[in-house]
Amino acid sequence: MPDTSAAIVTRGLTKTYRVRRPVTGRFAAVRSLVDRARDELTVVSDLSLSVGRGELVGLLGPNGAGKSTSIKMLTGILTPTSGEVWVDGRVPQKDRSANARSIGAVFGQKTQLWWDLPARHSFGLIRDIFDIPAADYARQLRDVDQVLGISEFWDTPVRLMSLGQRVRCDMAAAVLHDPAILFLDEPTIGMDVVAKERTRAFLLQQVHERGRAVVLTTHDMTDVARLCERVLLINHGRLMFDGTLDEMKRRHGAGRVVHVTFGEPVARVEVQGARVVSHEGAQAVVAPVGDHTPEDVVRALIARFPVVGLTVEETDLEELMRAAYEAKNESLFA
Repeated sequence: MPDTSAAIVTRGLTKTYRVRRPVTGRFAAVRSLVDRARDELTVVSDLSLSVGRGELVGLLGPNGAGKSTSIKMLTGILTPTSGEVWVDGRVPQKDRSANARSIGAVFGQKTQLWWDLPARHSFGLIRDIFDIPAADYARQLRDVDQVLGISEFWDTPVRLMSLGQRVRCDMAAAVLHDPAILFLDEPTIGMDVVAKERTRAFLLQQVHERGRAVVLTTHDMTDVARLCERVLLINHGRLMFDGTLDEMKRRHGAGRVVHVTFGEPVARVEVQGARVVSHEGAQAVVAPVGDHTPEDVVRALIARFPVVGLTVEETDLEELMRAAYEAKNESLFA
């Protein structure tokens, strides 16, 4: 049994599927009826992590990295092939009813609201399902409306809402029963700038004022930079990095990088004391290495190339993630 002070704990969590091996060649359709050979596909592999109460963690990775599968195992939707998992002190797939009462979940591409009913009617049904006292329900609804501003459209049938409006209502529905843990899978997908800002404010309130643990998967790097106290990078189902953004910058970032524009396309960019992050035609991004500074790189570029434009910026978050993946892959196959 893990330390109950943590909201989520996994040890060696693994999910493997058996998939039918494709049959190719002549008469493949007929042969596939009798050829039952299957291969094993590991989607999540030996995932060990913990999330504290009142902590907002970003679960990040490229498409197909295993993020959604991990969330589904943590919520009890999927049963792990091997390994152990505890959510709020429970094994989710063994105690689904109690687990459902202690968690909330929002999947950006799906809704838990009734499609043809106004959102407020769905909230009432959720109140009855979880047997929420009337006073608590009214308070929760009032509090989420103050941040998300959903009363403007909660009498509109869900099928007539925009994606951003629907997801904001899904957010409200996920916390009506006052869960200890909130799982969010791509919650801001398709939202406009105003809706995203409301959603971010809501999530920060849930963590800092309500003390909920929040696990967020997203491809929006602004969400990560603005919200996540800690990031977990996974790829091919394996944990690649676990730490804060500052730790990622110290380990894998080059600090500041130089964006340079040349007066004409340059075949090859070579600068002493720097590495080329990217280069295409007349555009390049160059990062200092060792004891060299961005100022050293700028002087070297101007001395050697027909430079017409220069800017110095902090390392892009996507570049940091890419560097973390590459460093981990090199250690795995060294």
